[in-house]
Parts: sequence; structure tokens; C-alpha cells
Amino acid sequence: MRSRTSPISQPITIRRAVARDAKRLTRLVRGSGAYEGKYAAAVAGYRVGPDYIEAHRAFVAVGADEHGGRVLGFYSLVLAPPELDLLFVVDEAQGRGIGRLLVSHMQSEARAAGLDRVKVVSHLPAEDFYHRVGAVRIGTALANPPAVPWDRPEFEFRIPSE
Repeated sequence: MRSRTSPISQPITIRRAVARDAKRLTRLVRGSGAYEGKYAAAVAGYRVGPDYIEAHRAFVAVGADEHGGRVLGFYSLVLAPPELDLLFVVDEAQGRGIGRLLVSHMQSEARAAGLDRVKVVSHLPAEDFYHRVGAVRIGTALANPPAVPWDRPEFEFRIPSE
């Protein structure tokens, strides 16, 4: 996916997700343009619940100024086994560096938790993004019908210690 808009022009704050973010994050996942058409089934019933937010390290990117504190993206880091479980940026904010900012934050969180690697199973349209932000392809996650009837690239972020 290529940049569609200009780089970040307003301040972005990354904060820990809280239970009241759950509905917003669910809407972001289900409304993602990357999951239209044949990919829609993968997120049709997906829910990011308060219990999920509480159980994992979930963080949101919030825009100031023109977005008035709107959630522009989020990620979820699972510690055991180490995996970037979710990473989404709202369609209209893609190409502004928010995904890259979230990945950088995730790497800092992983390092602070003592992790040296974090796996991610990529959605096919996001494969180029993960290459661009430094993830290394390590294999293929096989299809899991009916929700995900296609193979997906599997990546790994190597987390250097400081």
C-alpha cells in the first residue's frame, strides 16, 4: 500500500487503551477498507472487548487538533507467546506514518517486557507495510476456514536490546 496522504501534521499521542475504547476499536476493525470484498468474512463478527483490552497490551494512537482526540489507530501486543495480534489505522489516516509510529511504540513495549522477538501474521494487503517497517518474513500461516480461507504471510520483528 502506498502513501495516500501527507505525513502526520498534527500531534499524535499514544496511550494505553481502556475499556471504553472497545466499541471504537471494534468499529475500526470491522470498517477497515483492507477487509472489504473477499476479506470481509475475516472481521465480520470480530469484537475487541473490554476483557481483551484488559488482558493484553493494547494502545491507541489519538490525534489532536483537526481530529479532536479521535482514535486514529491501535495495536495489541500479546506477551505469551509474543505476537502483534492487531494493528489497524483508520483508512483516511493511512499513509501519514501512524502505523510506523505504532510499530515503533510496540517495539519499545516489547523491549521493556524483555522480549527479543515478536511474531505477526499479516493480512495479505498489509504485507508490504510490514516489510517497510522492518519485519522479516519467517513463513506462512496456513488457511483457517471458514473465517480465513487463505494462507497469510508470517513475519517477525527482532527486538534489539538497548
